Amino acid sequence: MTPEAHLRAKLDKIEALFAGAGTAGERAAAGAAAERIRARLRRSAGEECPVEMRFALPDTWSRQLFVALSRRYGLRPYRYRRQRKTTVMLRAPRSFLEGVLWPEFLQINDALTEYLAEVTDRIVREAVHGTTGEADEVEEPATLIRR
Repeated sequence: MTPEAHLRAKLDKIEALFAGAGTAGERAAAGAAAERIRARLRRSAGEECPVEMRFALPDTWSRQLFVALSRRYGLRPYRYRRQRKTTVMLRAPRSFLEGVLWPEFLQINDALTEYLAEVTDRIVREAVHGTTGEADEVEEPATLIRR
């Protein structure tokens, strides 16, 4: 299995987990999982008032993932004028944001971060230099006396 296929399988499992898939067949149907999550959001919207929440996502990749995941479930991410690009606002039922969207985002984000770190390390090691560890730690030099 290629690293990309492994990552996709991991993402499908995460989505199935938050969709509440019960059987192996349900877990295999990623599209159905997304629809179950949207249905869960509709139920939450009928039971509680939506709240506006602010999310600070300083990493470009994380922000892109969060916006895409929000849109996947029919939410409309936005930001107000003069808010930083790192800010994403959402209006939805609190239980959905805190119980489904944010935890799912965190798990997917962790999987993608791990994957991107592995790919970056491999490419730097192969194309730039074989050693990719941190810089050496050395003692600080004695302070210089200025005249």
